[in-house]
Amino acid sequence: MASSMPPVDTRIAGEDWYGRDLSGLAYERTLFADVDLTEATGTGATFAECTFRGVRFNAAVLRDCAFTSCIFDRCVFFDAALERCKLVGSIFTSCTFDLLKVDGGNWSFVSLRRAGLGSARFTGVRLREGDLGDVRAHGGVLNGCDLSAAVLDGADLSAADLRGSDLSSLDPRTVTLTGAVVDADQAVVVAEALGLVVRPG
Repeated sequence: MASSMPPVDTRIAGEDWYGRDLSGLAYERTLFADVDLTEATGTGATFAECTFRGVRFNAAVLRDCAFTSCIFDRCVFFDAALERCKLVGSIFTSCTFDLLKVDGGNWSFVSLRRAGLGSARFTGVRLREGDLGDVRAHGGVLNGCDLSAAVLDGADLSAADLRGSDLSSLDPRTVTLTGAVVDADQAVVVAEALGLVVRPG
């Protein structure tokens, strides 16, 4: 559980929203508890300072939605797709992300500490100043992501595809990188972080 919970004005508990279209809906300071959002769709929905507890987002497809300063506790994102969504300042605790696909969007200041992202795919996502400490992303995909000023200490990025991502805040001495796939420019950044001097041959 997160250490601090946002204030709650409304509670929605135990409801079956399977396949519901969330387009245009707006919620603020709402607790969603054990709600089934399997195969939900939606464009432009907004959630501000909401808490999602035990919510199932399985195979949901959400586009241009905003979840700002929200808390996700014990939620399931199996095979969900989030396109150009805004999750600035949101916190994830004890969630599962198997086969999650995130395409674009702003996830700055998000906390994914200790998350299992091994089968998740993040493409072109802004994760600036996010907390990815101790994430388990063996074999995951973080392509073209802005990881500048992100916390990565203790992260397992072995065999992950990191091509095109900003690795300027990565300390290779505190991160597992065995088998990770990077491009030439990233390899120079990692080498310089280890204290090597890279010069043309």
